[in-house]
Amino acid sequence: MTTQLDTKVISKLAEILDKTNLTNLEYEDEGCRISLTRNFGGTAPVQTYVAAPMPAAPVAAPVAEAPAAAPSAPAATNEDYSNAAGAVKSPMVGVVYLSSEPSAPNYVKVGDSVTEGDTVCLIEAMKTFNPVKAHMSGKVVKILVASGDPVEYGEPLIVIE
Repeated sequence: MTTQLDTKVISKLAEILDKTNLTNLEYEDEGCRISLTRNFGGTAPVQTYVAAPMPAAPVAAPVAEAPAAAPSAPAATNEDYSNAAGAVKSPMVGVVYLSSEPSAPNYVKVGDSVTEGDTVCLIEAMKTFNPVKAHMSGKVVKILVASGDPVEYGEPLIVIE
């Protein structure tokens, strides 16, 4: 099966890679996978294109439960929340925004109660703002990103308890 590559998509992905501190960017759509890698050694990003059928569903490896953090624990990095059940993770690569516009209040702040389905932030990718919704009801206990931060797929953004 041959898939035509949309050069506009490639250009937008290269633009995102150029504007952020990301070193690797992958994009999959309709059986086409594009991977861009930045080499900070002074050379241009390496672009790899693979047209391949998309798998029906990824197979998840069993995940061990994360130990519960003590309430007085020191601030932790995003990696500490990677497997936390309450971690709201980025559904895509892009730039995170905690409010709908710079002058607007943030969607949530630490201590706020949220209901499953509430918008907690936005991810901007290819000039499209995508709402990120709470996957469970609870209280926001940690916000791990700041508005304007580049984020990767699966990166924890907010922790709900």
